[in-house]
Amino acid sequence: MTFLVGLNGYQTEMESLEARPERWFDRQRAGDALKNTYRRTMGDSREFNKMVDLDVKRREFLITLRASAVKPDRAKEMKEELLVMSSDVEDLKEAVRVQVSNTELRTQPSQQFETIATIGLLNIAIDSFSASPHPAPNPRSTKVGSYLVSDLGDSLTMVRTPEGQTYRCATLVIPETGAKIKCDSPAGR
Repeated sequence: MTFLVGLNGYQTEMESLEARPERWFDRQRAGDALKNTYRRTMGDSREFNKMVDLDVKRREFLITLRASAVKPDRAKEMKEELLVMSSDVEDLKEAVRVQVSNTELRTQPSQQFETIATIGLLNIAIDSFSASPHPAPNPRSTKVGSYLVSDLGDSLTMVRTPEGQTYRCATLVIPETGAKIKCDSPAGR
């Protein structure tokens, strides 16, 4: 869960920094901080580091195209490079999803629904981590095995079992420590 909070914080910070072209150093710092959070919570990952590097580069390209007079031939090259970056990030997402799932399953084997909810929320966040010049809307639900995980917003998540039972989960952010998730059994059980 700590990684999820870091990933969501990175996305929010980068969106605000994009409005200020001169803040390139802060964008680089945010990318490095996210890679460090991943390393501390999930382990080393060349794929994740590459995905973040491509995202930072993509943002710098888009800022440059928006904020300065780029020669037409260079603008065309940059747009072609953006398409390649987008494709590369999409390819890296699957490897990162597998790494995240394996780490969560290894570290929380006895907390079945909390683990499923965490993997689902991380998959939703990774899916929204897009290098596309026009990112798709953030999906609100995803499948984790035969379970459906839905992000309800406001730190609430729902896990629906194949039998139709629903577990409500709450994410708790613990300042200076990280985050955890707690799921409640279905009503009447």
